[in-house]
Amino acid sequence: MEKPSLDTAKAGAIRFNTDSSQMEIYDGNQWTGILGDSPELQTGGTRGMQFGGHAPSFTNNFFNIATTGNAASFGSFASNRYFCDATASRTRAVVDSGESNMTNREFFTIASGGGGTSFGSCYNHRSGFAFGSETRGVFGGGNDFSTYGLNTIDYVTISTEGSGIDYGDLSRTSQLLPGFSSATRGVVLGDYSNNVATTQFMTISTGGITADYGDSTSRRRSAAAVSNAVRGIGGGGITMPGSSRVNIIDFYTIATLNDALDFGDLTSARDLLAGASSPTRAVFFGGETPSKVNIMDYIQFASEGNAIDFGDLTQSMYTSGGTSNGHGGL
Repeated sequence: MEKPSLDTAKAGAIRFNTDSSQMEIYDGNQWTGILGDSPELQTGGTRGMQFGGHAPSFTNNFFNIATTGNAASFGSFASNRYFCDATASRTRAVVDSGESNMTNREFFTIASGGGGTSFGSCYNHRSGFAFGSETRGVFGGGNDFSTYGLNTIDYVTISTEGSGIDYGDLSRTSQLLPGFSSATRGVVLGDYSNNVATTQFMTISTGGITADYGDSTSRRRSAAAVSNAVRGIGGGGITMPGSSRVNIIDFYTIATLNDALDFGDLTSARDLLAGASSPTRAVFFGGETPSKVNIMDYIQFASEGNAIDFGDLTQSMYTSGGTSNGHGGL
């Protein structure tokens, strides 16, 4: 059977490559192999994870994204973290930096639910972003407690521990702004330091200087970002300038440079929340209303609409990192 050409294929198209005898999916930029394993094989479904966060204690949470219900305790850090970020492969989650001048990362084996293990060193920062592919975790931006809005980007190979490696620079400095990815492209939302709604992107395999991607529906910080292979979504946050918390959900088609479109509303207006996603569903959790909350709500990627109650975290918290073993970069 003739293979679809790059000129006619659309993001999400699937083909059988007769040369490699492998199923492949088109992510909008290139054909990539479909892995033989899956979240169902690893953890009985896509596992969403909440890491760190400012709460009475710093318990991590996990939950099955395919089914609604309350989260359960996942494990603990070697050092308590908040204002941290996370990304993951199918088997391992890596959590980045955080408050109190942390210059290290920890990793967790997703299927086991045990405690964190030292991964390697990183640049001094908090309030950055994270996204990744099956092989690479990309971290950037944030502040180092003196410069509020850094342009640093580094990456790690998720399967092997080690220090972050310089990966390029943000074209616009970033802090308190989230990121999402497909298998090939990472996107950082907004521009807090310059108070604009312009997003920026990079190609994960090559790094380099980010380029303008499009505009979100509003200027805001402290939102959450999630994605599947086709759509990236931002939820919640606080307006810039000003300090109004919002329940906005907007979405992007990752493969094309485009402005965000309205998706719906969260169940409550809040900022400093986090999120995790499967190929079909995204869950937003925690945040500040201005009180810390244990709220979890979810949306379906394929259809726009308002979020629906999912369950509760084990305690109220904000400034968490969120990821899953089924996000859009995998």
